Amino acid sequence: MYIKTDGIVLREVAYQDSDKLLTVLTREYGKLTVRARGVRSSRSRSKAACQLLAYSEFTLLERGGRYVVTEATAKEMFPELRNDLELLSLASYFAQAADVLSPEGEENPPFVSLLLNALYALGRLGLPQKLVKAVFELRAMCLSGYEPDLRGCAVCGAPEPDRFNISQGVLQCAACRTEEENDIRLPMSAGTRAALRYLDSAPSSRVFSFRLAEPSLSELGQITESYLCTRLERGFSTLDFYKSLFL
Repeated sequence: MYIKTDGIVLREVAYQDSDKLLTVLTREYGKLTVRARGVRSSRSRSKAACQLLAYSEFTLLERGGRYVVTEATAKEMFPELRNDLELLSLASYFAQAADVLSPEGEENPPFVSLLLNALYALGRLGLPQKLVKAVFELRAMCLSGYEPDLRGCAVCGAPEPDRFNISQGVLQCAACRTEEENDIRLPMSAGTRAALRYLDSAPSSRVFSFRLAEPSLSELGQITESYLCTRLERGFSTLDFYKSLFL
């Protein structure tokens, strides 16, 4: 059976002499592992469309749950990201996080839109890297079932707590404690708290439309990064590289 779908390449692995195994995130079919034959050859017409971070139209042959690329045409290559090592590193982190957070074969159109919008904001719009990174991290967690509880202090109910409990994904006051001794709590200013609540509830078309000044922006980024990595109980090599350059 042949299917046609648009998707973004999250990962590429060399396979045999000239093939690649691609991890592609699509709207209709979720995350797919596909084999792209001959695309490592300089003569391949699908070479560009099968690169990491390429958003392409794929024609796939499906047999027994396995997919083979029969044709691929690039729709967006994000050249601004490919020509800048810093931007490419951060974009690759987005792709790696999307790979981990997206179950195989489960459609999630909002996640595809988030990833594409983040890459567009990072490259074409040139928005601050810290802002784009924080937006992507928190929205990615919300879309993946890890939405934090930002209504008020989880212990006393106060509406303006000043700590984010990374371990539990809740807000707390500095004086409020739970029985969990190993909880990680990060300080949170009023601006950071407002930004978290905005990102949690804003329409997807507006998540990159806010601005946040320092030091609240760095504070927000520390919270979203820590929350993502702690909840997944793993780090990302691309993130480590990114942090070594900028953070």
